[in-house]
Amino acid sequence: MKKAKKNRAVRRVRGRRRTRTVKPGALDLSAPVTGSKLHKMKIGDFYRPVKKPVTLRLDADVIAWFKKDGKRYQTRINHALRKVMEREMKQSG
Repeated sequence: MKKAKKNRAVRRVRGRRRTRTVKPGALDLSAPVTGSKLHKMKIGDFYRPVKKPVTLRLDADVIAWFKKDGKRYQTRINHALRKVMEREMKQSG
């Protein structure tokens, strides 16, 4: 018999991914975002790129290395690929 999974921040709702809503008062929207804050922000603070499912064959040791830190290994792979992409775009552009 399978154990019931714990309530998590992200749930599947009718095949779609739903994230937890932000609690009231958690965001300070009264003050504008200044230049000093902008350079500290990461991609994803305001912009969420469209995700596209792909099939990708990777070496087993590479997958094991990303999986050793637990869940969200695909997100870490995406982050590593994005860093390489941005570095190459910066060098060529």
